[in-house]
Amino acid sequence: MYAYVVLSLLIGARTEELRALVWSEVDLDGKPGADTLPWIAVWRSVREGGDTKTRKSRRSLALPRRCVEALREHRTQQARERETAGARWTENDLVFASLVGTPLDSHNVRRAFRKIVKDAGLPAKDWTPREMRHSFVSLLSDSGVPLEDIARLVGRSGTAVTEAVYRKQIRPVLLGGAEAMDRIFT
Repeated sequence: MYAYVVLSLLIGARTEELRALVWSEVDLDGKPGADTLPWIAVWRSVREGGDTKTRKSRRSLALPRRCVEALREHRTQQARERETAGARWTENDLVFASLVGTPLDSHNVRRAFRKIVKDAGLPAKDWTPREMRHSFVSLLSDSGVPLEDIARLVGRSGTAVTEAVYRKQIRPVLLGGAEAMDRIFT
């Protein structure tokens, strides 16, 4: 689950998008000479019909270095799992699969995530895998990334839901007014 958590938190993909992610839509090398970063294609989900939530949800996302490292480690671990499973392995090209290559369902992911949260000393009932998407939006917003850019990254067609539902205020103090007044009345 390490790579799953890292991707959820650092690229803001929906849980149903990550569960449908296949290795053939992952580029961990990019093209360094052409300034193309490693990326993943978020073009499918485990929703009925296999499509993303909306057409705007289809997107290709550059991967932060930590995601690339986590996915490389995950691919190595998955190769060991494939070897251990032998003939029981079902090849689906899935990045995130069970120990025998079959698709993960939402219950598998929630159960594993609850264990991670509990092991971290947090109340498991207060956290779900979706919280990582909310954290992604909140951290980017707190770092000054424009809401329009954040909405595009999470596959939203506009900013209203991104702002109202996903963005949680990290800093409880609004600084803009005080800073402006200090400049005006120096």
